[in-house]
Amino acid sequence: MKKIVFVLAMVIAVISCKTEVNKAESAEKSAEIPFLAIGEFDVKAGEFVNKEVKVQGIVDHVCKHSGKKILLVSDEGNIHITSEERFDATLTGSEIAFNGIVVEERIDESYCLKMEEDNIKSHSEGASNEDQFKAKKKHIQTYRDQMKAENTDHISLYTLKYVSHSVID
Repeated sequence: MKKIVFVLAMVIAVISCKTEVNKAESAEKSAEIPFLAIGEFDVKAGEFVNKEVKVQGIVDHVCKHSGKKILLVSDEGNIHITSEERFDATLTGSEIAFNGIVVEERIDESYCLKMEEDNIKSHSEGASNEDQFKAKKKHIQTYRDQMKAENTDHISLYTLKYVSHSVID
């Protein structure tokens, strides 16, 4: 009987120690997440692609169509945050700290060609009118002009894939 009590006490001690270690690891991980100011996000995001970062700003807009996109703003700029789940529209106007994974979308010549192809197809099928067709064509040319001006083969657009958030009081 003493052996059973001893073994049981040891198991409880190990479990409680492991829980304390997990809490410490969780707190340590949270402290290691880098903070990026919204004004520096586009410049520094390339260093954090596929990594978690923290940002803070005011929710300017929650997408009314899908509810899965947020525009977070500050005086220095803005960031788009996307999620698999819908955001609560009442977040609009709130100051929020978001944790998210930096996602890079690369715009290159093949991407522009695909956009052109889709634009032509959409217009020929009547899904877009002449003004929409011309606007999209101009948008694609803007990407090409930017790549040429920056002497690069691509443009990187960064967004944040939602992990968690907290409201700032």
